[in-house]
Amino acid sequence: MYVHEDIWDPFMVRFIEGARALKMGDPLDASTDVGPMVDAAAAGRTQRWVDEAVALGGKVLLGGKAEGTYFPPTVLVDTPVTAQVCSNEAFAPLVVAFPFRDFGEAVRQVNDSFFGLQTGVFTNDLANAWYAFGELEVGGVIVNDVPTYRIDHMPYGGVKDSGLGREGLRWAIQDMTEVRIMVLASPQ
Repeated sequence: MYVHEDIWDPFMVRFIEGARALKMGDPLDASTDVGPMVDAAAAGRTQRWVDEAVALGGKVLLGGKAEGTYFPPTVLVDTPVTAQVCSNEAFAPLVVAFPFRDFGEAVRQVNDSFFGLQTGVFTNDLANAWYAFGELEVGGVIVNDVPTYRIDHMPYGGVKDSGLGREGLRWAIQDMTEVRIMVLASPQ
């Protein structure tokens, strides 16, 4: 997550408050915000990645300790981009936050990844929205909403190592369709 340095401090306070308020629990309970990871091994992998980030100089502002199959909402800062939490897809309730000054530089840093599923860009500047759409190496740019936003009829998928093809009704039909051709020449 890249946050402009002008709003870094107040944003991070509110972000951490919001993350702290998330309720972990049974995903079948409607009041649950964060359910368990797929298994204890996944929570353990996330724990190892967070521990590595801290060993490399990162700081845990919230969470960071696995509880069985649960991993609490976790916020890291000052983490080197070479850490596993930055260079791989964590698939965990984990955010690594970076301040930025120049929007173009933030976009270049996002692109410096093997992955490119979908991204959320929060801006009041339409020029930044169009710049992000033109420059970000991702499958989708969601402006002023979370990167997991999707609806069934829109193409959803990534570039680079974030997948092959697109999900969505039309794209699923195309993927499951075997195109055939017959050429009928008139008899001589």
